[in-house]
Amino acid sequence: MRPALQLGFFTRLLDDVPPGERYRLAAEQIEHAEAYGFDTAWVAQHHFDGEEGGLPAPLVFLAHVAAKTSRIRLGTGIITLPLDHPVRVAEDTAVLDLLTGGRLEVGVGGGGTPSSFAPFGHDSADRAALYAEHLAVLVRAWTGEDLGGGNRLYPPAPRLLDAIWEATFSVPGGARAGRSGHGLMLSRTQPRPAENPQATLADLQLPIVDAYHENLPPGVAPRIVASRTAFVADSRADALRYAELGLGRGRLPFELPDSDLDRRIAAFDVHLGTPDDVIESLRADPTLDRVSDLVFQVHSVDPPPPLILRSIELLATEVAPALGWLPSTEVSTK
Repeated sequence: MRPALQLGFFTRLLDDVPPGERYRLAAEQIEHAEAYGFDTAWVAQHHFDGEEGGLPAPLVFLAHVAAKTSRIRLGTGIITLPLDHPVRVAEDTAVLDLLTGGRLEVGVGGGGTPSSFAPFGHDSADRAALYAEHLAVLVRAWTGEDLGGGNRLYPPAPRLLDAIWEATFSVPGGARAGRSGHGLMLSRTQPRPAENPQATLADLQLPIVDAYHENLPPGVAPRIVASRTAFVADSRADALRYAELGLGRGRLPFELPDSDLDRRIAAFDVHLGTPDDVIESLRADPTLDRVSDLVFQVHSVDPPPPLILRSIELLATEVAPALGWLPSTEVSTK
């Protein structure tokens, strides 16, 4: 029997406001998600480019959010591990996990804009090797092993060994996460291969899920997060109006008229409309039958903040329950 589905909220912190207001709005959204029973909240890390993602220091932000919440689990989606010193990541996450009362989830990956590597003294061509090396050090630190000169991580953080999630676009990445017994993170969208530009998201992600399961050690429960873009509104017309604005700003790997909204919705793997529209759309994605955690974000539609809050409400009260989710605590709308 599949474990109870977990519901998550994800933010890239891309509101069209100054940085401090972005952080305030994101914290408000996570508090709202907690009030409506969401199990997890996730934030991304992006360096330098405010239009790509507004948060270079996710652990600092989550420490702030932890003080404003009491139950919701807080995750990184992701820490760009090749660009961070793994011992420092181990120390910061160990402290933050204590401050949150054991609510931290640590998503890691090798991604990152290639131009972001040079300021950190790295070549983006080395990202795979750096990721593997840094992840191994992070695991050794949390395990309590000698990190050199008789030094071991303080405070100790063995719980975090069961809170690792690896993000990947590839079948080998899914196999790697499985062999390690870590969680698997699937993206809201991903590039289509040149030889199959019409592939569905499920066409790309189900083989990753299969590889993950095939390599998972016996007795280790699978943990699979699927992030999806979902903008739920009280009317489909409202959802389409904001989608036309938000998706018109998005960059696609092929020429596409701005007026061709249906093709943009498909290209960005967006689920939008009324609760019934979104339920029908999500039910058509077979990947979601295989996941333990379903995590929603409004990017790349990026509607105004009040509509993000309304989308959170509709996801929790109408969409997620229709997909099998039950809130783990009594919903409070404050």
